[in-house]
Amino acid sequence: MHEGLFQLVSAVVGAEAADWLGNHVEVPQGLSRFAFTREGVHRSWLAEALNLCLFHQLVEAVPDGRRYVVEQRQAGRKVLFDHGAIRTVDWPENGELPRGRLAFARILEPLGFTDVRTYPLTRLKMTGYAYCHQDLPEEIAQFFVSELHPGRFSEAFQASVTRVVESSRDPLSSEHLSILRRLRLTRHCSVEEARIVLPALHAAFGRQHGVVREEDYRNLLGESAEMAWIATEGNMFNHLTDRVGDLEAAVEQQRALGRPMKDSIEVSGSGSVLQTAYRAAQVQRDFLGPQGELVTRTVPGSFVEFIQRRVDGESGRLDLNFDSSNAQGIFKMTDSRSA
Repeated sequence: MHEGLFQLVSAVVGAEAADWLGNHVEVPQGLSRFAFTREGVHRSWLAEALNLCLFHQLVEAVPDGRRYVVEQRQAGRKVLFDHGAIRTVDWPENGELPRGRLAFARILEPLGFTDVRTYPLTRLKMTGYAYCHQDLPEEIAQFFVSELHPGRFSEAFQASVTRVVESSRDPLSSEHLSILRRLRLTRHCSVEEARIVLPALHAAFGRQHGVVREEDYRNLLGESAEMAWIATEGNMFNHLTDRVGDLEAAVEQQRALGRPMKDSIEVSGSGSVLQTAYRAAQVQRDFLGPQGELVTRTVPGSFVEFIQRRVDGESGRLDLNFDSSNAQGIFKMTDSRSA
């Protein structure tokens, strides 16, 4: 039933990786309600294809994440992809990219995602936005898109931000944007158009700016671990999340295995959303030294999160919301200052 989906995925990540994803990640059963023909691929299929490609990108970057996913399959279950997260910079000097979340709203909205709720991340001087899929809200993984607001920081910080992001390139061409406009209007594109646009959408979730000056990185880290992370990782998937049925049991199992878990579980104000995570993978990144020489440093990369969503007592439906306090607790996973 999902042959066409994995052909799209294979065109981006390769046949071997597409097979691996099919064996390890749950695919929404509700996709069968929507068209997938050579002439018309419904937006929901393209949304799921992108999510699977990004899932693969994350497990390639986080070895502990790949090991976890493999172990879950060995235990008889596929990972249920709940949401992924990216970080953006709300700043006018953003090179060729639209500022902040606008760079991704232009991608997510044509694919059927809609901004359903805003989350103030006051302690971090950021704002989070939840993008939920309109066609299959409980089945297609959401996107948690956050914006950092440099205007709330010092002038020196702002100058470093400008130097970091002003070289950003836009991975989307006029052809890609034209296909996205058609998707927004008709909810469909052809298979050929899907094959053209999907690699570019996948490429958008990466670092679009050049090598960062070490001095700028230190300036940013002094005021915002989140902006320092963006400086080295850009718009990479910050984390992806497995939706589990019993988070406490999952955490107990992971700790017994000696995995790098967060110390505590974050619980939403409603009590129906529980979250925790692995600590961020440590990665090697190049910087420009004082004389323009390349130097390599170890910095925090991405990570894997775990979430349990309970049924909301009032609506009788799964609580798909996020929680500002939870999110700010999870963000600490990439703060090298608290390592």
